[in-house]
Amino acid sequence: MKFFLDNWLLIAVALSSGGMLMMPALQKAGQGALTADDAVRLINRERAVVVDVCQPPEYAAGHIVGAKNIPLDQLENKLTHTVKNKTVPLILVCQSGGRSNRAVDMAKKLGYAQALSLSGGLNAWRSANLPVERA
Repeated sequence: MKFFLDNWLLIAVALSSGGMLMMPALQKAGQGALTADDAVRLINRERAVVVDVCQPPEYAAGHIVGAKNIPLDQLENKLTHTVKNKTVPLILVCQSGGRSNRAVDMAKKLGYAQALSLSGGLNAWRSANLPVERA
């Protein structure tokens, strides 16, 4: 206890610097992700475009109604041809949210400022009992 009282300033500096080191990671984790309900609102109110970045067999097994399929490895080449309006909200989806998070970074580099990832992916969409169609 005496150590903590004698060195409270060093402990405070260590804790605050650790918090500052973690801040960018925490900010990026919440950036560009939205819930299934938020996605529905964007689709209905702002006519957001949904792009599924899964491989064609996964897309055929089930996808959000009206979603366009551009596999992640083809996104940089095909996105600008598929979604010409870069000001419209762009919702990127995959099965669980991992690939779509990477896709958000790619889309933002291509100029899509409103690129967002569906948090939890198609699994979260299905859990919210929202409609899914098969190809």
